[in-house]
Amino acid sequence: MATNSEAPWFFGLYLLLSVLCGAIALIDLRRGIIPNGLNFLIAGLGLAQAVAAGSPADGIETIGEGIAAGAIFWLLRRLYFLWRKTDGLGLGDVKFLAAAAMWVGIAGIPTLLVIAALTALAAAGGLQLAGQQMTRQTSLPFGPFLVAGLLLTLVAQRWIGIG
Repeated sequence: MATNSEAPWFFGLYLLLSVLCGAIALIDLRRGIIPNGLNFLIAGLGLAQAVAAGSPADGIETIGEGIAAGAIFWLLRRLYFLWRKTDGLGLGDVKFLAAAAMWVGIAGIPTLLVIAALTALAAAGGLQLAGQQMTRQTSLPFGPFLVAGLLLTLVAQRWIGIG
């Protein structure tokens, strides 16, 4: 939970994060990519937030969590490709998850992924109901759902105590 002295700082960073996440969602929907520069900015803001809320040592821990998350999801991406011979998760998504881990920590990643998966399933269901044929081969950009997962996980961590 945020203390009163860190609340304005966190709120300002959260607003900036929300703008960057909005840009990611729009770009991924339109072009199917998540730009490296936006992922880098999100990671940098996560690092700034960790140092501002704690100490430089917290910043080092935050970097380690980002690297660990990136390595885990890159490995899962490779294993899925070897198994199915198709990409299931884009490299931009992997980089976004690494940057997101710098905000929510490794412990928050499962919550982020559950929110992302549920919102993606809801969107796929809505598209199906609207008449669009959805099959196993239907591609749906995952970035907007990862963005929703990050922003909602942060709210849950800060103000509800979940994740």
